[in-house]
Amino acid sequence: MAVIVECIPNISEGRRPEIVREIAAAVSASAPTVRVLDVSSDAEHNRSVLTLAGDPAGLTAGVLALFARTLDVVDLRTHRGEHPRMGAVDVVPFVPIEGVTMAECVALARTVGGQVASRFGVPVYLYEEASENPARKNLEDIRRGEFEGLAAKMATPGWAPDFGPAAPHPSAGASAIGARMPLIAYNINLATDRLEVAKKIAAAVRHSSGGLRFVKAMGVMLEARGIVQVSMNLTNFEKTPIPRVFEFVRREAARYGVNVLESEVVGLVPQAALMATAEYYLQLEGFTASQVLETKLRQP
Repeated sequence: MAVIVECIPNISEGRRPEIVREIAAAVSASAPTVRVLDVSSDAEHNRSVLTLAGDPAGLTAGVLALFARTLDVVDLRTHRGEHPRMGAVDVVPFVPIEGVTMAECVALARTVGGQVASRFGVPVYLYEEASENPARKNLEDIRRGEFEGLAAKMATPGWAPDFGPAAPHPSAGASAIGARMPLIAYNINLATDRLEVAKKIAAAVRHSSGGLRFVKAMGVMLEARGIVQVSMNLTNFEKTPIPRVFEFVRREAARYGVNVLESEVVGLVPQAALMATAEYYLQLEGFTASQVLETKLRQP
């Protein structure tokens, strides 16, 4: 059986497509066994999400090449964007897909974290399944304060990194490297420019403030379009499916007299999540994966 690990590095650059292409090319050149499945950039967030897939050795080489090129071209001292960030390479999760266990992805995260710290002098925090510290499981807790508050945060008790120096890299900050199950980056754009509405809806829908389980959310302004967005991560689409999130946000928006303009998926999404969405909205009875033509064609 093939060993397939997914890796989804988030880099703090979304406004210079030529730079993002260079970073993706560096991964491909250094790791022939790794496929770059997708590159999604957002200028308002000033952030790009790369989706990689390969074996552990190939991903190790690819991620190190990604760090090397990103650190050459991204300087957080001049970086501005809507999305919270603490690192030039902000977050690197490893996700088990086929022929590999979560424990092996945890080991991979720790190996890559150690090499990133020793080679580049970037402090690394382990998160999610890779962290043994309950206070440092959640990415938002690690990233709180962002790059600008990182030096003071790292100087406080309990916030020394898992690997690397106890102070931020001058231009690259710090990185979070971890292991987790598949996640869907899902955004809903609202037909209004009232940022306070997006923030109130985000607070209502996210689990940490009493909303839906397995939802992380924030409200952001999309200045170029004159609208606001509820930007979300869905960490378990089986237990909290996309339609439930969409309808929750739609109803909350209606309370403020606001319509949903559109929604978007950033990067890749599991087929099962879209099937569940189709089943919900079309009210399909007894629908199964075997009824999807492409699924049937792949079966022996």
